[in-house]
Amino acid sequence: MADDSNQAAETPTTAEEIAELLVEFEQYRQRLVDDTVAVAKKAKMPKAKVMAQLEPELAKIDAMVESLKQRQASLAADA
Repeated sequence: MADDSNQAAETPTTAEEIAELLVEFEQYRQRLVDDTVAVAKKAKMPKAKVMAQLEPELAKIDAMVESLKQRQASLAADA
């Protein structure tokens, strides 16, 4: 995720850059959930417990996605 955070911190300036970041964040979020649940399943941990532990990280990703969507809408309105 360090790469994603660094890219977002660089402040994307075009709608295309924002769209690319949105796709990357959404893919990262899904991969994080899938991989974590798969490992937890092998360790025989309850999915609910794993998701509760993942929630803070997912909230950060969701906040970044929401911020990027708002920025994308702002750019579209300005165009």
